[in-house]
Amino acid sequence: MEDIIRVKDHFYILATSSRVDATTRVLKEGETFAVFDRYGDIEPVGSGELGLYHEGTRFLSRLSLTLEGTRPLLLSSTIKEDNSLLSVDLTNPDFSQNGQVLVPRGTVHLLRSKFLWRRACYERLVLHNYSLLPIELHLQLGFDADFADLFEIRGLKRERRGRISKGQVEGKKVVLRYQGLDGIQRNTILESTPSPEEVSPSCMKFRLWLAAREEVELFLTIACELASDPPTSISFPQGLAELEEKIRTERAKDCQIYTSNEQFNDWINRSVADLHMMITDTESGPYPYAGVPWFSAPFGRDGIITALQYLWVNPDIARGVLNYLAAHQATRSMPEVDAEPGKIMHEARKGEMAALNEIPFGRYYGSVDATPLFVILAGAYFQRTGDLPFIHSLWPHIELALEWVDKYGDADGDGFVEYCRRCPKGLVHQGWKDSKDSVFHADGRLAEGPIALCEVQGYVYAAKQAAAQLALALGQAEKSKELSRQAFDLQRRFHETFWSEDLSLYVFALDGEKKPCQVRTSNAGQCLFTGIASEDHARRIASTLMGEDFFSGWGIRTVCSSEIRYNPSSYHNGSVWPHDNALIAYGFARYGLKQHALRVMAGLFDASLFVDLHRLPELFCGFPRRPGQGPTLYPVACSPQSWASASVFLLLQSCLGLTIDAPRSQISFDRPTLPEFLQEVQIRKLKVKQATVDLSIQRREKGVSITILEREGQVHIVE
Repeated sequence: MEDIIRVKDHFYILATSSRVDATTRVLKEGETFAVFDRYGDIEPVGSGELGLYHEGTRFLSRLSLTLEGTRPLLLSSTIKEDNSLLSVDLTNPDFSQNGQVLVPRGTVHLLRSKFLWRRACYERLVLHNYSLLPIELHLQLGFDADFADLFEIRGLKRERRGRISKGQVEGKKVVLRYQGLDGIQRNTILESTPSPEEVSPSCMKFRLWLAAREEVELFLTIACELASDPPTSISFPQGLAELEEKIRTERAKDCQIYTSNEQFNDWINRSVADLHMMITDTESGPYPYAGVPWFSAPFGRDGIITALQYLWVNPDIARGVLNYLAAHQATRSMPEVDAEPGKIMHEARKGEMAALNEIPFGRYYGSVDATPLFVILAGAYFQRTGDLPFIHSLWPHIELALEWVDKYGDADGDGFVEYCRRCPKGLVHQGWKDSKDSVFHADGRLAEGPIALCEVQGYVYAAKQAAAQLALALGQAEKSKELSRQAFDLQRRFHETFWSEDLSLYVFALDGEKKPCQVRTSNAGQCLFTGIASEDHARRIASTLMGEDFFSGWGIRTVCSSEIRYNPSSYHNGSVWPHDNALIAYGFARYGLKQHALRVMAGLFDASLFVDLHRLPELFCGFPRRPGQGPTLYPVACSPQSWASASVFLLLQSCLGLTIDAPRSQISFDRPTLPEFLQEVQIRKLKVKQATVDLSIQRREKGVSITILEREGQVHIVE
């Protein structure tokens, strides 16, 4: 293609080319995901993430469609609301010969439809001739597979790679093969119906005759094959029907949310669709993978927080997360992956580099907060469901997690949980802000470990409170009392050590010498989420976080704009993260600061109006809000990202003050309120044990009114 230029191993697009477009389209199903450009193509350009991936490997690195050797003109490109199907409408440019236009622009309409199912990408091409004359067309599909590991695409260099065989034409199929250094044979199999007129290891060419007003169809299947697990071949209609049925079945388990604001509904609906797309069925149950493209894998912290945010809508996801993390809980010390007995994993990766230990993330435990968060989720799940048999089965894992907190998390015995990596290739920082420069002192010096983060102490406090309630439910009264005592003792010591009058916040962290990092960060806001903050401190923290140097207009920045390392374009030092804001907003509401929670929700709602598909990305830049303009996007943010998608549900829960106490068969609303842009919220098929209820929450001049529309079974509503 003449508008793509290769310089060494990098590809660039001419600025005048129609390919200059940063917008991507994402599909995901199970362990397979794909990132296309808006045309439905895959080109080796830009940041290079386009491709078809399976289990951490890119099985297709190029897919380009041309008509008469030219890229078609883009009319529209959209993902179906339930994320099942990518549809791209294209048309032809002028086709000329010897200066004469033979086929005028817009004569032929081309519809590309794609979906993923069972490790394969299915595509249907429908060409319609709107001319009054017959047309002969030459359609070409070019393709290639580099079988790159995802970490290679992210920039890691490898000393050696496996062997890519020359592609082969085998009957009607093209097979591209890669023999990995891990001993696994990976194949990409391309097959079309009808068969192409010409086929080579890198191209399929079709000669099409379209009578006047005639329509023709082509089907293309691209399968990701592991030698030990060949793909199942099915038709496009059958595969799409199976995918749509799976989506309908899974979404039927959620309660349904509908509001008076259609734009807010768009945000809700896209978030629901994104979450279900990100959920992968594992051997332990459903698990929300973190984000596409870089984090399409199970992450402990991300999965737990996503499940917490979505818990009131559908607790099955929390159960799957707890099951999976319990099954992969560390049982011995493994310094090479930062593991100790009882610790909950940070992430689990598949792919060649993970299998060969070129990266430590095959199963990696470098997370200081996933372990107490695991206990918090267990407690929240029990309150939401009353599922005592499951908690009983989980209790040994909870006890092991608590033991890790006391023995390994607090290795120096000072009463606070800290981290310090033992794996040389592991993460330097092991809280949710895990960039190398994310923990620092007021003068900009990077903090050296072991490091005790303020929000992590809050997680531990909440974990012990949750474990105390679970112990009581299991009949262990003395254990419950001891855990409660430990929680309150931690709260007292935390206030004495972490509170800063000068900052009107909790300090960011304590470094390895127990010196406080006197830096204003959003981490202090999460201390309201866990309830470790005192009432007075909570109000001062909220006032600080909602000031202009923290609140950008779209959300609360990770770092205050007055700090020396503040950078609105930084990953963790000045950006705005939706999940972080949702947790903080929940904390505001917990302390009765509903107006602050409403402002946070309003800012993120406004941001959703400007972003593509109403899909909040992993993060966006922290520049101040400018009138009439949307937020500045972070260039390599994952989108969708599970905990960003789930943020709207925790935000809504915060404003409504909604809690579900399943053991008491009770739904409570604590000081419910709604923003001005929501006059009514309807919640239907909200399940509490065996009961279901439909509710209408309406905004009034003073407060809100709650109406029971329908109720089946025993469930009480408390205002």
